[in-house]
Amino acid sequence: MSDVSSQGRQLALQLAAQTLEEGLFIDTLTRRVRFPTESQNPDASSHLHRYLIEEIQPTLEALGFDCEIYPNPIESCPPLLIAKRIEDDALPTLLTYGHGDVTNGQAELWQAGTHPWTLSQIGEQIFGRGTADNKGQHTINLMALASVLEARQGKLGYNIKVLFEMSEEIGSKGLEHFCREHKDALQADVFLASDGPRLNAHTPTIFLGSRGVCQFRLRCETGNGDRHSGNWGGVITNPAIRLQHALASLTTADGRVTATCLRAPLPNGVAAEMMRELTIGGSASDPVLNDQWGEVQLSDGERLFGCNTLEVIALGAGDINKPIGVIPNVAEAVCHLRIVPGTDWQNLVANLTAFLEEQGLGDVKVLYDGGYNATRLDPAHPWVGFVKTSMETSLGQTVTVLPNLGGTIPNHCFADVLALPTVWMPHSYPSCKQHAPDEHLLESIVKQGLLSAAGVFWDLGEHWPS
Repeated sequence: MSDVSSQGRQLALQLAAQTLEEGLFIDTLTRRVRFPTESQNPDASSHLHRYLIEEIQPTLEALGFDCEIYPNPIESCPPLLIAKRIEDDALPTLLTYGHGDVTNGQAELWQAGTHPWTLSQIGEQIFGRGTADNKGQHTINLMALASVLEARQGKLGYNIKVLFEMSEEIGSKGLEHFCREHKDALQADVFLASDGPRLNAHTPTIFLGSRGVCQFRLRCETGNGDRHSGNWGGVITNPAIRLQHALASLTTADGRVTATCLRAPLPNGVAAEMMRELTIGGSASDPVLNDQWGEVQLSDGERLFGCNTLEVIALGAGDINKPIGVIPNVAEAVCHLRIVPGTDWQNLVANLTAFLEEQGLGDVKVLYDGGYNATRLDPAHPWVGFVKTSMETSLGQTVTVLPNLGGTIPNHCFADVLALPTVWMPHSYPSCKQHAPDEHLLESIVKQGLLSAAGVFWDLGEHWPS
């Protein structure tokens, strides 16, 4: 890198850091958090539209983008935005992404002095709904991009496209269809975006895809209605007991998936080696790990990122708060199967139905709610090394590479539908309390994120990964 280029890069990083130091980042995020963009709330439709029209579109237009807002392919679902900044059709193109919707605010559950729609800071924690997921993260990237444009005097040296959606928290409804429908408009060479957490608060991280997820329900309904447990107990079916046995047939008591149809090959090769070296948890705000849970022969990293897990996320029969002496008519469980590549997820309902019938539990029905496929870019891809090296140059610190995120994001839309190499550069951490009361960003991670993103956006103008 020439001295002139090195000085320009340093200027870009300095300008990005100043957005935090001088208050612009906080002011901007304060404004964005005020939008109660709850995609799970049917009454929030106007806020979802306004966030794109009043907040994101003007920001991008000020950076030289041409913007267009599109209706969602699924009727009544929130709109999407495509922004393009084309310097020359002959130049390579970066595609990036963000989502402006958030989960429900749960205002009554936040700690004193904080509120989901009012940004506040206590120590280095920056509180507000969407600070971590995803308003804070895309604000970091857009401010870093603006800093690079200023340092480069308005010319990046490549093209950039931005895709925004407003329904990620309800399963990115319509996104896959939209990407297929607008594949030409979204055509690019590489994909880089920010969502999800880094490995921990102190470790800059990139990940190359995500575990997929299948959400399904197990439901047992007798048709008897609720019946007195004394008058009818012993001669009619109790669906709660049937459901318990169905769940128990899928895993061991210590969380290992036993149903063959829900399993996938355990991690191996380069990805397994990378996962094996990872340290999981250990911070004061992290949960206590159970080394006897799941695939106990694997390391913590392999258990979290490299194999299928089945989680019961909701379970119900009767009213647990006001129980009455009846045998319930219905029992139901909502489950998340987190999946890695190699899972036969598209035949989940048929395979799981057949399995339950083999166990004599055919009266427990499988209802599929939806999901995403698992994705993982080859760690040897040049795009991985490019982003890692750029971030390490900016931060002076080793960057950890995760083959995939343990959670699930709609990466299949970019990796499979658009056929792009994908790298994610997260600006949050596992205990940020996203989706829960007291969601927050860490100021230290914001600063590293601004430097990392500015460095990558600068370096793409110097040389393109190939």
